[in-house]
Amino acid sequence: MTTTPSAYARAGVDIEAGDRAVDLIKTSVVRTRRPEVIGGLGGFAGLFDAGELLRRYSHPVLATSTDGVGTKVAIAQAMDVHTTIGRDLVGMLVDDLVVCGAEPLFVTDYIACGQLVPERVADIVSGIAEGCVQAGAALLGGETAEHPGLLAPHEYDVAGATTGVVERDAMLGAERVRPGDVLVAMASSGLHSNGYSLVRKVVADAGWALDRDVPEFGRTLGEELLEPTRIYALDCLALIEACEVHVMSHVTGGGLANNLARVLPEKLSATVDRGSWQLPPVFDLVQRLGDISTPDIEATLNMGVGMVAVVPEDAAATALATLTGRGVPAWVCGRVEDTPGGTVELVGEHR
Repeated sequence: MTTTPSAYARAGVDIEAGDRAVDLIKTSVVRTRRPEVIGGLGGFAGLFDAGELLRRYSHPVLATSTDGVGTKVAIAQAMDVHTTIGRDLVGMLVDDLVVCGAEPLFVTDYIACGQLVPERVADIVSGIAEGCVQAGAALLGGETAEHPGLLAPHEYDVAGATTGVVERDAMLGAERVRPGDVLVAMASSGLHSNGYSLVRKVVADAGWALDRDVPEFGRTLGEELLEPTRIYALDCLALIEACEVHVMSHVTGGGLANNLARVLPEKLSATVDRGSWQLPPVFDLVQRLGDISTPDIEATLNMGVGMVAVVPEDAAATALATLTGRGVPAWVCGRVEDTPGGTVELVGEHR
């Protein structure tokens, strides 16, 4: 006996595949569970009991951030590797949140796809869950939507949101920054999740295949481009506990100077010494292949610095020891100057 597919299935939406995907992601979601989470998967809303947690604060402030991973998903789709892109998503979310000093509490995700392949969705969610574990946040809920006719069967996009909490009096911000503060750079793991429209164009124009072995990388081009975003959230919270921190900047789209300028007061400026770190090979390769000017590439890519903490000079040694002790390469890359403008100048040359 044959069964006629439902009208919805004939239109390209497979509800049964969605149910199978939910079954496959359960184990990943359980890994991220915090004691405040109420219930499990399948509800209309994720529930988080914040009562006891918020009582620890005198004046709790909730912080939220939403983001995606941009066209880096095209690399994952081309390579048919979907287990890491979720870590990129979590990194983009929680590392925006932590710059004000907030602890990430939970993450929600949204996956849109042309055809819902349960195993592929499970791979994506496994990466999101791993990112949540690294950030100490619960994966509280999410949504997977099938968009036939809008996305090709192999195409998908991911986005998400996160919520955290910080004590009102402990919030980091530009008003804390002082002349003479030093800039503590934290190394990126690579390109992270920004500038991929430029990178993909450069690679395509040069005729480089993703499976091309690149000696400078010690692996293929595609493997380098798919390197997950470093998640700094717990390291930054540990830094705040270890020493005085005035503000932090997550280096994403717009590059180091532009993102650092966002957290400086108008009455001050900062100088960054390019010579304080060695440029990772992927940035040099993209610049050479694309014949891109230094100002252009520095305004697009992170150039090896994924996060910056602004601390008093006498706290720098403690900051460096804390970060390196947690496995985060860190160094002093510059200083805050008593010069009006709120601008950041990059000087010198990379090693």
